[in-house]
Amino acid sequence: MSERFTPLVIVRVHELALKGQNRPFFKRALYENLSYALRDLPVSRIQERALRFIVRLTDPAAWPEVSERLRWVFGVANFSLGLETALTVEAMERGLHELLDRYGPPQGSFRIRVKRTNKSFPLTSPELERELGRLVQKRTGAPVDLSEPDVTYTVEVLYDRALVSGDALPGPGGLPIGVSGRVVALLSGGFDSPVAAYRLMKRGCFVTFVHFHAYPYVRPISIEKAVELARHLSRFQPPKNRLIVVPIGDAQRVIALAAEPSLRVVLYRRLMLRIATAIAHEEGAGALVTGESLGQVASQTLENMRAIGAVTDLPLLRPLVGNNKDEIIAEAVRIGTEPISRVPDDDCCTVFVPLHPATRVTVEQAEAAEQAYDVAALVEQCLARRTVYEGDPFRWDPLMALAAATA
Repeated sequence: MSERFTPLVIVRVHELALKGQNRPFFKRALYENLSYALRDLPVSRIQERALRFIVRLTDPAAWPEVSERLRWVFGVANFSLGLETALTVEAMERGLHELLDRYGPPQGSFRIRVKRTNKSFPLTSPELERELGRLVQKRTGAPVDLSEPDVTYTVEVLYDRALVSGDALPGPGGLPIGVSGRVVALLSGGFDSPVAAYRLMKRGCFVTFVHFHAYPYVRPISIEKAVELARHLSRFQPPKNRLIVVPIGDAQRVIALAAEPSLRVVLYRRLMLRIATAIAHEEGAGALVTGESLGQVASQTLENMRAIGAVTDLPLLRPLVGNNKDEIIAEAVRIGTEPISRVPDDDCCTVFVPLHPATRVTVEQAEAAEQAYDVAALVEQCLARRTVYEGDPFRWDPLMALAAATA
């Protein structure tokens, strides 16, 4: 029992396991994201083994911080703290003894789960589970529960070694950031758009955030919320995060003076999509993302969504289109954006808005209304006054956007 093992973290992949010939591309992206997430922690190296990543710790005390950061890496199905042993039953038993020495006996019931990648290993998975289970039960006296145990010890039998670990913690799943290209997400201060951006991140997209505000016609709190939401979501992304804040209050005033009141919301949204499209082309992004949910507000009827989306030449992704508000808020709670979104603010679309906005605007009606003002000039004016935040999101200062909006 004197043998000591180097602690390691076993990171198991999610959808990456289903990929075929392009799997190396996905594995490389996940490796880079893991390396960035753990860049300043006592980790000696990261190795890929049979669709698992092995993270070797030089200091076991780093485990709480390592586990916290792995919760933010897309592509990770789950991960657990463990160790590596030789490919013998005796070595696996010594590994289980080491786990029990380091972290104590199970608090309640337990089970042993064996995953046998190496099918030539002489014992079958059930045989090895029984063998190792007897060891843990004899040493700790803990009861075995195969259906709902308090602790699951996992033994993974590879071709040249075995991995012995304790309970697995869940990762976010999905695809590694970057494998699906870049998108531009319209980020308000509400519940919907942060969840929509999160869903595209989970599909492997790198997201550039764009926030529109109407300061000084409304309070500046929406800018502060957008910065906080972008900071929170940026934990899921490697470096070079970008948030672009665009003032559109003056442009909205021009539209309000020139257009029929009932059309204003649709015209505001068309302006925002034009600006976001210009930014997307600059960013090399392949699509726009919004938090629209069908029928939720006046601008989100089928007719109005068609009239708004007609101004962009890029795919317009609406990942929440079939979700109701309760479902969206529940997801916001789960991903941690709900407390920020719940703070009251003034959305830019509430500026110069009539009591009864039109719910069935056609593309032709919108285009006719836009003849009363210079759309291209408004887009250029708004873009010229934008504020760009990039780099470390925790150094972003909302006052930058306020200064630019009033310059």
